[in-house]
Amino acid sequence: MTKPRFGARVTADGVSFVLWAPAARQVDLLLDNPQPMRRDDDGWFRLDVGGLAAGARYKFRIDGALDVPDPASSFQPDDVFGPSEVIDHASYPWKSAGWRGRRWEEAVLIETHVGTFTQGGTYRAVIDRLDHLVETGITALELMPIADFFGQRNWGYDGVLWYAPDSAYGRPEDLKALIDAAHQRRLMVFLDVVYNHFGPEGNFLYHYAPRFFTAAETPWGSVIDYGKPEVRAFAIGSALHWLCDYRFDGLRFDAVNHIVTPPGEIAMLHDLSTAVGKLAAETGRHIHLVLENGDNIASLLDPTEERPRGKFRAQWNDDYHHAFHVLLTGESHGYYGDYQRSPRGHIARALAEGFVYQGEVAAFWGNRPRGEPSRALEPTAFVSFLQNHDQTGNRALGERLDALADPKQVEAALAITLLAPMIPMLFMGEEWGSRRPFLFFCDFAGELADAVRQGRRREYDWAYAKYGDAVPDPLDPETFRACVLDWEARDAAPERERLMLVKRLLEVRRREIVSRLAGARHGGARARDDGLLTAHWHMGDGAMLTLAANLSATAITLSAEQTTGTLVWGTDGDHLPAWSVCWRLAPR
Repeated sequence: MTKPRFGARVTADGVSFVLWAPAARQVDLLLDNPQPMRRDDDGWFRLDVGGLAAGARYKFRIDGALDVPDPASSFQPDDVFGPSEVIDHASYPWKSAGWRGRRWEEAVLIETHVGTFTQGGTYRAVIDRLDHLVETGITALELMPIADFFGQRNWGYDGVLWYAPDSAYGRPEDLKALIDAAHQRRLMVFLDVVYNHFGPEGNFLYHYAPRFFTAAETPWGSVIDYGKPEVRAFAIGSALHWLCDYRFDGLRFDAVNHIVTPPGEIAMLHDLSTAVGKLAAETGRHIHLVLENGDNIASLLDPTEERPRGKFRAQWNDDYHHAFHVLLTGESHGYYGDYQRSPRGHIARALAEGFVYQGEVAAFWGNRPRGEPSRALEPTAFVSFLQNHDQTGNRALGERLDALADPKQVEAALAITLLAPMIPMLFMGEEWGSRRPFLFFCDFAGELADAVRQGRRREYDWAYAKYGDAVPDPLDPETFRACVLDWEARDAAPERERLMLVKRLLEVRRREIVSRLAGARHGGARARDDGLLTAHWHMGDGAMLTLAANLSATAITLSAEQTTGTLVWGTDGDHLPAWSVCWRLAPR
């Protein structure tokens, strides 16, 4: 399909350049010599340069004074302040050109940070670990944001150039090689994208396109004004760029509750979903769109839409994570306080209905109602997880769950998460129970670096009071290096057993669950005071999937009704040991 036009495009005769700079009087294209661009009444500047080819580097000069990179740059070989490079995306020789993706029901996600996933920290280095993912039973690799950010180390949520994969991890052809290699192994690849704010270093839009922003603020910067058609087209163009030029199979949209739509207008997210649906229809591809949304807006979700038509396949279910985290760790600070009353009961509600908060008042969210009813949605509208980058990295010491909770309890939680009808997600290394921390890190300098340090100290004052200088400095390169995955640990005894457990669980999921997910419906769930958790779902083929889990330290005896059906996981019989899980399937 035709993507919204921004940036530099290789043509039959050369390269076509386009920039929206409504506040600029004059824009020059900087190649060997400045060349004036043509301005129209809407603030668009254009210039076609004959004889130019991919590889050319350029900038834009605003009003004779400010040299800036292309905001829709395809690549920044010298970081965000350097020149942009013309990339010919059509020239890449795809080996998996016939790949059309996989159905959403088949998804088993693993969230990954490119820079710390391997010692090499590059797109191509990830290729060497793809076979491990396939052998484990994972079907979808999800990359944390890679849109170009300042410096060499970052989680990716400070991106300022939404079309350019960060050069710290390699070149565009390296990213395409990774996706191509994944597709050859029948692995889907998802990308986390951030359209709720721009990072604090390297964003020049304020100077020549201040209409990109409103006067309001998000927690991370100015609100982007999606009421402007050019701004909306810029974000939609970015999404289509990743899906078309790089052939990602899906996108996860960060914190969409901070994407603001002016009153009375169609939401930007609706337009984006519709545009992606047209791409899916034209190409015959399975493309999946997933939200992170702290407001729990169930009406945005519909996993049954084969091609998006304004809605989204699923949402990360933070409620599920928070309830399990409180049960396993006993922590009560921050948002965990909203799950203290009955963590087992909250887990039961998440299993039976999706969200825990469906309009109830949440203290952490300003003592206001949070969420919408979600029971009518299919279970696959929810992505369930026990760890992710936020829940691990937004801790002063970056501890993973296995460093905070009893391993046997964590394994019981995994046996529920990986076999329940929701879409499961792991965080890189979780499959072998890695205890390597995942800390917050970045590569800013000067006043911005000091501001980051001060902000972390304010947020984790208790940790600095307790641990002092032992709290890692997010600006120290050693903090980044401490997060690199410990692949060699997979061969140690506890990690080897955990990996085998995850493999067995995912094999059961593939064999017994996946084919029954289309059309599945929520049933019910109950948490008893003695720690017994039971739940059931009506599967798409008419079978009944049932769960009996003992989330306590004392054995429980099951009733005859609770042992009905064919055992697919756990120990048969009516004796349920401490922290054990049984899954059964009853026929139609």
